Amino acid sequence: MYDFQVVIDAGHGGEDAGATANVVKEKDLNLEISRYMYEQFQKRGVPVTLIRSTDETISPTERVQRILDAYGNKPSVVVISNHINAAGSDITGAEGAEVIYALRNNDTLAKNILQALGNEGQVVRKYYQRRLPSDTSKDYYFIHRNTGVTQPVIVEYGFIDNPQDLARIQNNYKRYVDAVVNAVITTKAGGTINPTPGSGTTYIVKSGDSLWSIANKYNTTVDILRTLNGLTSNNLTVGQVLELPSSGTSETGSTYTVKSGDSLWSIANRYNTTVNAIKTLNNLKTEQLYIGQILQLPTTAETPSTGSTYTVKSGDSLWSIANQYNTTVDNLKALNGLSGSSLSAGQVLKVPSSTGTEPTPTGSTYTVKSGDSLWSIANRYNTTVDNLKALNGLSGNSLSVGQILRVPSSSAPTGSTYTVRSGDSLWSIANRYNTTVDNLKALNGLTNNSLSIGQVLRVP
Repeated sequence: MYDFQVVIDAGHGGEDAGATANVVKEKDLNLEISRYMYEQFQKRGVPVTLIRSTDETISPTERVQRILDAYGNKPSVVVISNHINAAGSDITGAEGAEVIYALRNNDTLAKNILQALGNEGQVVRKYYQRRLPSDTSKDYYFIHRNTGVTQPVIVEYGFIDNPQDLARIQNNYKRYVDAVVNAVITTKAGGTINPTPGSGTTYIVKSGDSLWSIANKYNTTVDILRTLNGLTSNNLTVGQVLELPSSGTSETGSTYTVKSGDSLWSIANRYNTTVNAIKTLNNLKTEQLYIGQILQLPTTAETPSTGSTYTVKSGDSLWSIANQYNTTVDNLKALNGLSGSSLSAGQVLKVPSSTGTEPTPTGSTYTVKSGDSLWSIANRYNTTVDNLKALNGLSGNSLSVGQILRVPSSSAPTGSTYTVRSGDSLWSIANRYNTTVDNLKALNGLTNNSLSIGQVLRVP
């Protein structure tokens, strides 16, 4: 579908904490941002590699090598190096995002990324290039200078030592990442991924678009577009992905178009069917979905019930309401067309008409160990973080040692074995088998990256 690839670099790591402030380490926030970004590119079907998925120390030389090993030294490779800025004691009040691009590249991608971040409410500073003082023909940053003919950008999401800026990043980083992902796809695809009118998939908003012009183009109405996308106003942002009506069908008919935040679990709950029924009907091998994907629904699937309603009170959250009605946050969001978790007092929510409808666990369980994360467990069981959260009614990513998680029964680790040879590393083996270091460690119960010659590893 796409003729470009993405390599994501979570800046710093391990012994290199990066900038620190307010008990927050840059390396940790970079990794959280990068993991979510990796999932979003995967959902959109873009070839993507995350070169650091754990808190490990990587030298500049190794970092560059991993970037070039991912898809080769090609201009079609976009490298996104995620960072959080720091002003230091000499400057006060610095805030906002910056994007730095390589001397060999034009400014289009950097400009579009910065504009997309601004459209999502982040303060924006500038996009620019930086030269090496000792040789102004070269880039200042090694991630630009040493990565061949790839197209690298450093995205600084804001300033860690500005409490207001840091809070914006922590509260909104998923929105910011979605904006970056959309900007990259829009820029690199050159508009080719927008469907022809009437195709019933998705549309990526371009500069100058309005709901009126898009509705006219696709022979629909502004009201239908707003309803399909859960919009409360007519405002659009460049790079925003809009769901379009499919010709001859609607969401209450035989098909459903996947929206942000959807999972097979939430869709099955919404239409009173099962995950397995949807997977069988659509010939799905995994539970991974992507935005704009059209799913066929079983003919026995019911239109989402209007159920009961609940009026939001001060102090309520989607999590507390979901617990009250024995459902999940994802299901509440799907029932009410919510794209975020914000609520306002007096807001009326649709809630399931009956309680106790959640099926009893048919899968397996996993007991959380020290060092585990939802990311590593999802990789181990060939599923997604969103699916694990939906299966277990989780609203955040925090885990505790000894916690018992439900995992998909059809996703138990399987695969072949590999015998370690001289010169091997977890990184090189993961690349060979198109997986991640985290996944290999989880599959084999490893707590560090050490290997020994002759060691037998399970591989996907």
